[in-house]
Parts: sequence; structure tokens; C-alpha cells
Amino acid sequence: MATFREQVLEVVRSVPYGKVVSYGQVAEMVGAPHSARQVGAVLYGLRDEDGEVPWHRVVNASGGISTYKVGHGELQVALLKAEGVAFVGGGRGEERVDMRAHRWRPELPE
Repeated sequence: MATFREQVLEVVRSVPYGKVVSYGQVAEMVGAPHSARQVGAVLYGLRDEDGEVPWHRVVNASGGISTYKVGHGELQVALLKAEGVAFVGGGRGEERVDMRAHRWRPELPE
């Protein structure tokens, strides 16, 4: 059976280009609905041997960029914008992903 960490990485790897999920959504998808912070910890602890993991496609529940706290906010915003993800709101630290347009819902057809 896959570990929590392995399950999180599998879900994040499956998020399509131009779409986002929340930390809580990933936690629910792996069967641990109260583990959003642990999802963040898994992504913060990515290692080279984890391979390609599109960590930038995971945002907070309101579409906010939580990675400013660890020095990766500008990079995450740039990566998402390069994928065509639209933002609403203010500037650095205040912008939010337009979740209505970009939230990935795997249970719904694209």
C-alpha cells in the first residue's frame, strides 16, 4: 500500500496543465480530509528523486499563494501564469487564482 506521501505525489502529478487544486482537495483525494497541512509539508519536502511534481498547481482553499511564506511565491505565480492560469485581486501576496475557471475537478469531464 502506498504511503501518504506517495499518494500525495501521485495526485499532484495528475493535475492537468492550466488547472489547480487546493491542499485540502489533495488531502481529500488521498482519503485524509483533515490533512491539508501535511500535504503542504510533503510538497515543501520534495526531493530530486521525486522526479517531476507540478507543486505549483497546488494553492490554498481560496486560490491564494501560500508559498510566499517559504520564498517561492513569485515563482509559483510565474509558473501558473505561464500555463494560462488567471488571477484575481491585488498584487504580491494578495492575488488569487480564479478558482471558478481553473480548479481541477477530476470527477467532472474536462
